[in-house]
Amino acid sequence: MIQSLLDGVLTGAIISLGAIGLTLIMHMLRFANFSYSELLAIGAYSALVFDTLFSTLVPVLDNAFAPLTLSGALALAMVIAMVLTGLSALIIDRLVFRRIRQNADPLSMVFASFGVALVIRNVIILIFGHHAQLYSQEIARAHVLSFDPLILIKPDQVFVLALALVLMFALHLILTRTTFGFAIRAVAENPTLAQVAGVRLSTVIAAVWIIAGSLSAAAGTLYALTNQLNPMIGHVFLLPVFAATIVGGIGSVYGAVLGGFIVGIASGLALMLLPAGYAPAMPFLIILAVLILRPQGLFGEDNR
Repeated sequence: MIQSLLDGVLTGAIISLGAIGLTLIMHMLRFANFSYSELLAIGAYSALVFDTLFSTLVPVLDNAFAPLTLSGALALAMVIAMVLTGLSALIIDRLVFRRIRQNADPLSMVFASFGVALVIRNVIILIFGHHAQLYSQEIARAHVLSFDPLILIKPDQVFVLALALVLMFALHLILTRTTFGFAIRAVAENPTLAQVAGVRLSTVIAAVWIIAGSLSAAAGTLYALTNQLNPMIGHVFLLPVFAATIVGGIGSVYGAVLGGFIVGIASGLALMLLPAGYAPAMPFLIILAVLILRPQGLFGEDNR
């Protein structure tokens, strides 16, 4: 039970990072972006490419920060992946969603997002293949921190949770302590009024895409740091990220964080309590339950 809870908390932290960007996008642009979780895959594979590149060009960077399996090369690769994925998210919006936003209804954007997801996933498969990969072979032999033989905690897992919380706190500071953060919140609440007040809508939307893409890249890389990396990572996190967003309430960053941990822990417990094969349905059941009992989510506004 305790092991399942710990695994659920770790998974929840990764889901929360992904859900933060999705809740901002859904609230600001008013459409369900089903290609969003593929940004995790873009980030994770971008980190893989640059990790390999740095390790080859500068071998000293391939040394891990003991007791972690994280190397200097992967740390640098993760930062670059966050930047590139943020820019990729913005480019996708400019090439696809903004054009549809200007000329069609929101439902068309939803259908387009399915197409974008398929394109991203298949491009990754075309380049990297179907097989799973690891950032480091040391992951399989990672040191275990435990005072109980039934509870296994790896240093990498502690690092993943800590870094995820740091990134969430950093975003909290941006949203609550900076003028730019106030602009994001203003546009999310009332775009028309925000424009009247002098906020440049296009700039804020671009910034939100970059933030969402960067956090997704971090989520994808952190997941792959403690698991195998495969092209289906975006598909795997699609339902959990949406479930976290809906549980927390669309537009609520703090709700997305709490929703992520709820979904992660519930999924972890489901793996232990339910027959094999039923656990992946847990996020879908959570979505149904929330939509029936509290459609606005835990922190969302009731617009009825």
